[in-house]
Amino acid sequence: MTLTQLEYIVAVDTYRSFVTAAEKCFVTQPTLSMQVQKLEDTLGVKLFDRSKQPVTPTEIGVDIINQARVLLGESEKIKEIISDRQKEISGELKVGIIPTVSPYILPKIMQGFIQKYPQVKLIVWEQTTEQIIQQLKLGILDCGILSTPLHESSLTEIPVFYENFVAYASKHSKLYKKKNISPDDIDMEEIWVLNEGHCMREQVLNICQRRRATQGFQHFEYNTGSVETLKRMVDQNNGATILPELALADLSDKQLDRVRYFKSPEPAREVSIVIQRNFLKRRMIEALKNEILEFVPKRMKNKKKKDLMEF
Repeated sequence: MTLTQLEYIVAVDTYRSFVTAAEKCFVTQPTLSMQVQKLEDTLGVKLFDRSKQPVTPTEIGVDIINQARVLLGESEKIKEIISDRQKEISGELKVGIIPTVSPYILPKIMQGFIQKYPQVKLIVWEQTTEQIIQQLKLGILDCGILSTPLHESSLTEIPVFYENFVAYASKHSKLYKKKNISPDDIDMEEIWVLNEGHCMREQVLNICQRRRATQGFQHFEYNTGSVETLKRMVDQNNGATILPELALADLSDKQLDRVRYFKSPEPAREVSIVIQRNFLKRRMIEALKNEILEFVPKRMKNKKKKDLMEF
């Protein structure tokens, strides 16, 4: 049994395809298949049911592959010990980030992070919460930047900041006529929200204390999960929406006039770095966290006087 063979069976399990697994491992498909077969012969059990498409692990294969992930993780720690002794942060960091956080954090921290840690290759995917959770569990991602809590026992959440929600209203909206607003002031019939699958949609519905689809604008879907699209909808089609506070940074004076803040305690979301319980690349992840903390305003670093929204 070799670490390479373990890497191959984990790849097949992750991608449910021998062809794709071989591509991701940078070997030919016959080479990967031969090594998987050799491991099965050594263990005396079948790890995969090849008659099914996509390929699925057998009952005993599930347990063996889970243990293989643990062994591979432990082997990676040897590299971390060497890196720590060399006092140089280096390597590849694969990060998943939700679309309602990404445009307001990444452009602000990327340049500084790259300059401080030139030996780190940062690979970022913008995905939904569900996709990031799944890929963290499979070990495809090293960490995720998500709105929490997730209530996932296999994952660990490291809270980084607490971001208020604000209303963004057209001049024809009832909210525009108020100086400060409360959730009771919101009319769901005029609110633009993200489509299903985005945690911020559920948080907005929680602010409004109504778990139901919007009316009036239901013939639209925002498949990109873009907060920027919500702002444009208000600008061009009236109504109102709810934005995360960091989205205000690039607004013009005219647009800032449309912002209405909630009365205390203000609805807010917790944004965390999420990792597997036995996570690797601790120094790189800590460096990423510190870079984010340098950017976010001081008022976002504690949750006092905030009403945290779950989803």
